[in-house]
Amino acid sequence: MDSTTNPSGAQHVAPDSFHGNQHATLAAIARKAMLERGLEADFPPAARQQLATITGPAPAIPGLRDLRDRLWASIDNDDSRDLDQLTVAEPLADGQTRILVAVADVDALVRKGSAIDNHAAANTTSVYTPAAIFSMLPEALSTDFTSLNEDQDRIAVIADMLFTADGKLVASDIYRALVRNHAKLAYHSVAAWITGAGPAPQRIGASSDLADNLRSQDQVAQQLDAQRHAHGALSLETIEARPVFTGEVLSDLELDKKNRASQLIENFMIVANGAATRYLDSKKSPSLRRVLRSPERWERIVQVAAGFGEHLPKSPDAVALEAFLVSRRAADPDKFPDLSLTIIKLIGRGEYVVDLPGGDAPGHFGLAVKDYTHSTAPNRRYPDLITQRLLKAALAGAPVPYGADELSDLARHCTEREDAASKVERRVRKSAAALLLSGRIGEEFDAIVTGAAEKGTWVRIAKPPVEGRLIKGFAGLDVGHRLRVRLAGTDVQRGFIDFAAA
Repeated sequence: MDSTTNPSGAQHVAPDSFHGNQHATLAAIARKAMLERGLEADFPPAARQQLATITGPAPAIPGLRDLRDRLWASIDNDDSRDLDQLTVAEPLADGQTRILVAVADVDALVRKGSAIDNHAAANTTSVYTPAAIFSMLPEALSTDFTSLNEDQDRIAVIADMLFTADGKLVASDIYRALVRNHAKLAYHSVAAWITGAGPAPQRIGASSDLADNLRSQDQVAQQLDAQRHAHGALSLETIEARPVFTGEVLSDLELDKKNRASQLIENFMIVANGAATRYLDSKKSPSLRRVLRSPERWERIVQVAAGFGEHLPKSPDAVALEAFLVSRRAADPDKFPDLSLTIIKLIGRGEYVVDLPGGDAPGHFGLAVKDYTHSTAPNRRYPDLITQRLLKAALAGAPVPYGADELSDLARHCTEREDAASKVERRVRKSAAALLLSGRIGEEFDAIVTGAAEKGTWVRIAKPPVEGRLIKGFAGLDVGHRLRVRLAGTDVQRGFIDFAAA
């Protein structure tokens, strides 16, 4: 490998060194990162042996509600195969609308304490990297037998919610039912159609009833979105870069932003998660909550706002922060993702906590909701599978499947493993970015400071959208500051990108 070492310690690797199967290079880096973070990169023999005994989806249960005639549809990423949820609307005569969310009944095949469950509990999440996906569950399950695939009958846990004509939730229920996905749809094409920017996807174009149903869903989702933000849900818009391969060669980093269809699903998942917590509360059952406490660095958030001539109160105030964000997005939409990233870094990370009957768990500051869990993605997140088991036990009047101490241990473990998985994903994204930038040493870029601590200062550039460490000229800088930087070096294997103040 031809390389020269720059003063930062990161290597400037000649681009020709990585010509060939760059996809395989990044896949190997991803696997190494998994092991370094204590995550299992492969399914153990016992899990593979158990998988061999599972020959199909869970059979229908006598007496189960049959909702297969509803116009259920899934909306997910273009390349998603592990379909966790379906949605459908039922407009009522008095202007009210029922929104039903069906969540794949993963527990029907993945029993607590089984070999497959033990692997899922070890990692607690699927890990998505640019070149390899490390699924929490075997793909034969997550993309087939426990996935809500198109034109297939599946058992699901239903969140059934009733909304008034102006979008206020007035009732909710949880139960199990048999469902059938009538259309596998993707965010980008649905968003283009629903906003008039593109044609209807084939399944929508072939069914005016499905088209009308999705419009009803969108109307309720938009009402929910407006209400949440009025209560302080934060309008954050981050830039996610997805590596693009031409054959086996990395050719670009493509931005992946939220759109109208992803917002529709996001809003329905939030209310469905709230319905799950309220149901568990009504049955005196413990729950595993997803919380985001008050911002860790509110004083710095106040300083950031002051830099734009805006005033925030001394104590954390989600409504005031949201008003500031809305104002800034309108004033400078191009730089709003940079501000969003700054605020996200200063707010801190979410975590899982246990809420026992009669307890008072913290809410989620960023979503402006008090009762919140993760329940809608059991194929890819272990906390959702835990919540599903709690819900099914409550529905059946059965004993709680987890003790209080066990749930507390799981909450801590899921938080830790989620952090480890995020670091793996970020590490491989950085390796991909380092690979893309390896031929551009010495070029200058506009940057924003995204992290500032004793262990180092980090900046992000916009084109291509990548983050790296600032190794020179960082004195006095803090999160949110802007500067001009020069690319000093890259190390693809370690995912290092070094900048110096220009």
